[in-house]
Amino acid sequence: MGAKAAEAKEKHVGTTRGRPRQRSSPGLLLAGVMLGVLVVAMSISGTAVAVPSIGAELEASGAPLHWVVAGYNLTFAAFTLVCGSLSDLFGRRLLFVIGAVVFSLGNGASALVGDILLLDAARLITGIGGAAIMASGGALLATAFDGAARTRAFAAMGTMAGVGIAIGPTLSGLLVGAAGWRAAFLAYVGVGLVILAGSVFMAEPRAPERPRVDWGGVVTFVLSLTLVMYAIIEAPELGWGTPRVVGALSAGLALLVVFVAVQRRVAQPVLDLSLVGNGRFMAWCLATLTTSIGFLGVLVFLPTYLQGVQGASAQTAGLMMLMLTAPVLVAPPLGGWLVNQGVSPRGLIVLALLFVAVGNGLLLVLHPGITPLGLFLPLVLIGTGMGLSFGITDGQAMSIVEPEKVGMAAGFLNTLRGGAEALVIAVFGAALTSIVAFRTGSAEIAGGVTAGDLEGSDPGALAEHFTAAWDVTSLGVAALSLVATIGVFALLSGRRGTTEEAPAVFQDGDALPGGTKAAER
Repeated sequence: MGAKAAEAKEKHVGTTRGRPRQRSSPGLLLAGVMLGVLVVAMSISGTAVAVPSIGAELEASGAPLHWVVAGYNLTFAAFTLVCGSLSDLFGRRLLFVIGAVVFSLGNGASALVGDILLLDAARLITGIGGAAIMASGGALLATAFDGAARTRAFAAMGTMAGVGIAIGPTLSGLLVGAAGWRAAFLAYVGVGLVILAGSVFMAEPRAPERPRVDWGGVVTFVLSLTLVMYAIIEAPELGWGTPRVVGALSAGLALLVVFVAVQRRVAQPVLDLSLVGNGRFMAWCLATLTTSIGFLGVLVFLPTYLQGVQGASAQTAGLMMLMLTAPVLVAPPLGGWLVNQGVSPRGLIVLALLFVAVGNGLLLVLHPGITPLGLFLPLVLIGTGMGLSFGITDGQAMSIVEPEKVGMAAGFLNTLRGGAEALVIAVFGAALTSIVAFRTGSAEIAGGVTAGDLEGSDPGALAEHFTAAWDVTSLGVAALSLVATIGVFALLSGRRGTTEEAPAVFQDGDALPGGTKAAER
């Protein structure tokens, strides 16, 4: 490249719409994104502990109560891909700011409502804000850092997600016990406002002229996932063969086909299908999907089991969940450090996934009289596997993607993660409810049992039914996780050109896919 060409390229990179590129401190940007990741993760994990109290105060159970958690995860999953693509078009900082505003408003509404359906609606709104924060935050990191610094940044992102998941149930349990479940939502409002204030210190190049939004893709994707989720959540109460469930599921799957067709024809799609065709990128997506499958059902429903079957308080249940969540706090930086020391990312992620699969299998030890020591090994294994995955998955996946698509890629990765979380919560809850209903012969009793209400004519028998449902569901999750682990290993073992495995870390000047170099990012 000649001197004039290099100078022209530098001017092009440093300006957009003829204006100088704004710069911000990488440290301030990292801190802002980390806080956003923290509060989004806290909102996911912490709400589960509050569910029994919410159900008691608002006189709710079954599907309407499940939507308090599942609704947040649904919109988080559906809109993360959308927000990631929009951040590539309109600016990652702008989407980050919008996410902080929507997140704060949604949590504020959640703290004030007095009806379960209004609370569900507020949680749906909150999930949209969380999606914008997570997708645009990941894109900001991918464009602001290179090489080993990027690996450390994404490991820090995984650490903060671990912190949020770790302290979410405990903090929520303490707040619920001391001031009621509404106080937990107000705490998220306060942190959301701090994120909004911190976004002032973020900056990035302006977006391209006249971005064209793929509204057809946006609408079909959101509607398809919503209909499928609705069908899965409502099926245990309405019946899998009822017209409403079958119709919603069929329409959702049909819209998913339409979405794929739309993406093939538009110039600026919500999802560039070439990402889906990249085997190595999809391997890391499958890895994050697997850890979500193995982790979220335990995170959401085990506190209800502990409170309902063992009579534990919200505070006690939150403290016991630290065996699951504390490893997610410490393992991400360990994973990033191991990769930067030359440990194979492929070997490390396979080990992490095996931890998750084995941990779920060991949950067969669960019974009404189990002690915290009895739960120690399975919960620590699942938490460690999730934490190691957090530390390396995003950084490895983003290293494969061209710079102009990092927002879309981050959105797609987190959509799969959030979608898995939403579907796991829905399917896990549906499985527990369906099995208890089969054993008791009553869908109404089953809904109360899975919500933690075992005050029937025979609490001991109900506890036995609930435990049996846990055994079957945990075994299914373990088997599914093991199959997915084999798939990840196979995809990452495939050759690309003459290189068996993509570089774990890109240093300045290293070649990236598409011919770009790390320094040019």
